[in-house]
Amino acid sequence: MTQPTWIRRGRGGRCALPEPLTIALALAAAGVPVLPLRVGKAPFANCPSCAQNACGGRPNMKNAGPCRCPGVCHAWAAATTDRAVLASPAWVAAWRRAVCVAYHPGAAGLTVVDLDNAAAVDWARETLPATRVVETTRGEHWIYRGAMTSHNAVCPGVDIKSTMAYARYLGFGTGTMTALPDTVRALAVKEPSPVRPTPHGLTAPAVGKEAECPHRTPAYLERGIAMAEQRITEARSAVHATVYRTFLAVLSTHGRCGCLTDTHVTRLFAAAQAKGETLRHCTDSWTNARTTLGL
Repeated sequence: MTQPTWIRRGRGGRCALPEPLTIALALAAAGVPVLPLRVGKAPFANCPSCAQNACGGRPNMKNAGPCRCPGVCHAWAAATTDRAVLASPAWVAAWRRAVCVAYHPGAAGLTVVDLDNAAAVDWARETLPATRVVETTRGEHWIYRGAMTSHNAVCPGVDIKSTMAYARYLGFGTGTMTALPDTVRALAVKEPSPVRPTPHGLTAPAVGKEAECPHRTPAYLERGIAMAEQRITEARSAVHATVYRTFLAVLSTHGRCGCLTDTHVTRLFAAAQAKGETLRHCTDSWTNARTTLGL
């Protein structure tokens, strides 16, 4: 998403945002499919012809675009870059009632990591590569270049919005947008069928002696392990899935440089077992995560 030419910087470097339709037209001109959101930050309801997906279930389509009816129907699938549609009478009526603008990230070739609270933001700063950041009411949106499937609750307070989803447009943000990393893709990977552990027990992933460590200081790894322990400890549901995704995230970030030791692995296993996971489940999840990442 390139910076639209209409953006003007005001005091403190913040963007002076115009009305929703003006914002929408500017984003559409930049190739970003948009739609209006009503009070409650929700899409407008389907028209009578499209209610209950009577017109064929537009949300099952994989590409954004307006419904054949003139209304603003089917949530993310209504998103469009067509200026004639955006400024049509039915859409203008919706824009007059809109409270903000949303866009379909996947159709624009983008992925939004939606961080819903301060703890999630701290996790992202320790775990994910830097990219463009947009402040939200309660947290931040981290925007990467590249699309993937959307998933909710991949970690506590973390949603992934890309294909078949919408995200609010909250301004241009700061920072340089970078390519979608494997670390984010790994968060959406479902755990495969269990792979039986090898008899030698717990080991950190082996790496070559020439592997280059990207970590700035030993404290970087320590913070990452501590946050992983916290993520497992604070899980209120889907503990098994949380353990697997946490192992996957740790290995994605720390598994190739040689810094991860058996002591770190034991700490993660202990946190998981304190939540009720068996040693066998921990070992299976760790082995599956390594297999998924090719370690």
